[in-house]
Amino acid sequence: MTLTPVTSSNLAAVGYDPATATLVVRFRSGDVYQYDSVPGSIYRGLMGAASLGGYFAAVIRHFYRYRRL
Repeated sequence: MTLTPVTSSNLAAVGYDPATATLVVRFRSGDVYQYDSVPGSIYRGLMGAASLGGYFAAVIRHFYRYRRL
């Protein structure tokens, strides 16, 4: 999956696979996490948010099953 660099103080890059509804986030710390069963609307909301870190924390972080890669 290709990760797209983003402008955020917390997130470094984001990737999404619509076929599997998988979201991958690389943080500025270098940690990479995969989030499962994330709807495309949530991904689009993240990418269009004024604050990606704020959107991620409020809508994604604790709401979808995840694992560290």
